[in-house]
Amino acid sequence: MSMRFSVLASGSTGNAMYVETASQRILIDAGLTGKKMDELFAKIDRDPKSVDALLVTHEHSDHIKGVGIFARKHQVPIYANEKTWKAMEKSLGQLTLDQKFELEQGAVKPFGDIEVESFGVSHDAADPMFYCFRHDGKKLVIATDMGYVSERIKRTIEGADSYVFESNHDLNMLRVGRYPWNVKRRILSDLGHVSNEDAALALSEVVQNKDANIYLAHLSLDNNMKDLARMTVKQVLEQEGHRVGESLQLYDTDPNSPTPLSVV
Repeated sequence: MSMRFSVLASGSTGNAMYVETASQRILIDAGLTGKKMDELFAKIDRDPKSVDALLVTHEHSDHIKGVGIFARKHQVPIYANEKTWKAMEKSLGQLTLDQKFELEQGAVKPFGDIEVESFGVSHDAADPMFYCFRHDGKKLVIATDMGYVSERIKRTIEGADSYVFESNHDLNMLRVGRYPWNVKRRILSDLGHVSNEDAALALSEVVQNKDANIYLAHLSLDNNMKDLARMTVKQVLEQEGHRVGESLQLYDTDPNSPTPLSVV
């Protein structure tokens, strides 16, 4: 079976993503309640008890809210780097030793027939990192919660078949919105989040000359809209010479509903 995935939930209220092959099932983050996580799995017709590993990107609550309860309820091992473990461990509750594993930034580790490469990002967390997944010649990238997309990240994620990529805010909506200035400054900083325009510019460099599916993720509820994000990213990609709707396909993600299970 090909590698398949679903963005279970994406946004400031909670994030989770699921990746599977015939022999391996991986959850990335669990930023919603245990009950909500089970509901999301039911919507894609998968049993959460079948999950083989839970990979954590960083310790912010919209990524780890349900990690502890999910791991205990379904007996799933958790993987995170050392600094993230130190930052989140007290929030997760009691875990057994055989549920706690370290996966360091920059590591390449096999999980069954999936090869997982972690890479660091610039964000205001202890040691945030995201992941590339490889299986049978296909590559899937998940990259959100970034203040900017460095050249190192671009080299790591280039040439993927599918991207789950941050498109957090529209610059104008953020600037005139209701957030206090200190929050706006944090979002706009190198430790904050990537805008629609910057997401598109980065994607235009890394997709190369191949077909790719792009899922716009982690949209702000206050400073973005699905239609606006899609329109902005499409416009920039086309200005950079890419054929959106032909070689590149754009998809939405949602904070409450999973995307359909899709082949990478």
